[in-house]
Amino acid sequence: MKHWIKGAALGLALAAAIAAPALAQRAKVTIYTSLENDQLGPFKQAIEAAVPEAEVVWVRDSTGVITARFLAEKDNPRADMVLGHAATALLLFEKMGLLETYKPAGVDALKPVFRDSSDPYTWTGMDAYLGVICYNTAEAGKLSGVKAPAAWKDLLNPAYKGKLVMPHPASSGTGYLMVGAWLQMWGEAEAWKFMDALHENIALYTHSGSAPCVQAARGERVAGIALDMRGASEKTKGAPLEVIIPAEGTGWEMEASGIVKGTKNLAAAKKISDWVATKAANELYSKTYAVVALPGVENYPPNYPKTAEKLMIKNDFVWMAENREKILSEWTKRYESKAAPKN
Repeated sequence: MKHWIKGAALGLALAAAIAAPALAQRAKVTIYTSLENDQLGPFKQAIEAAVPEAEVVWVRDSTGVITARFLAEKDNPRADMVLGHAATALLLFEKMGLLETYKPAGVDALKPVFRDSSDPYTWTGMDAYLGVICYNTAEAGKLSGVKAPAAWKDLLNPAYKGKLVMPHPASSGTGYLMVGAWLQMWGEAEAWKFMDALHENIALYTHSGSAPCVQAARGERVAGIALDMRGASEKTKGAPLEVIIPAEGTGWEMEASGIVKGTKNLAAAKKISDWVATKAANELYSKTYAVVALPGVENYPPNYPKTAEKLMIKNDFVWMAENREKILSEWTKRYESKAAPKN
């Protein structure tokens, strides 16, 4: 018996000795992301289960902050990957030659719009988020002469003065996708005219794509232009909201992933990129987003607009990426006076 115990102990010690170097050799993959904070844990767990030789180290902030940080570090990159970040930003990184060429396994099964259409291939789409109007029916009922907006220009009603809120496009991907959408839908002259008039009714430009809907749900604003899934979530929690996508259609953006050129953890980064295109990964995305890259995977939550995918405009991501600096410069010049203070 003693010999058996000694043998078992020796076996355990040997297994531990073998496992220790394996654990020590896990590649620490630094991933820049603008995923929501509550997504980081589940994503890390899923990635490390699929790629056990990798240890995910997140660097997380808003879309604008992560984009600015990445560009500031372009001559000395500190990230190995960008994942769960706006595709328009990755297109900019691609144009600047900052992403590694790699086409993940299984990527051809994804919806065409979620795949890099240029050569060489550098990024892969994950899921899409849309702009919606979170409309507080209780607060709107206190106003005279208003009804739920059916078109974007219904938000220009003077009765809404100081009662609307939307995200700041320089810091929020949701804000930028809406500004980009209006410019594509109506052309520059008409879109800036619309935004000038909308500005008169805006109380604040927040630095979060979710905050406008949260404020509307609390009754602090009559309506907020915000992230689609947040609208559904707040309504499901019991807020007196209508989640509206106007008939003209709405702007949208996709989260995407790419490998940073020159990473020292290329092998692990490629395996994580392969995971991005899998069904398991898309099922994880669908817990947070209704529209994901892989056909057949969907999980529309309660109170989510069923017409959402049909009302997504034909979005020119290349144009949005190439014109981002110009658009944001013009927007800031016109409307920065109502930007929320930054923390």
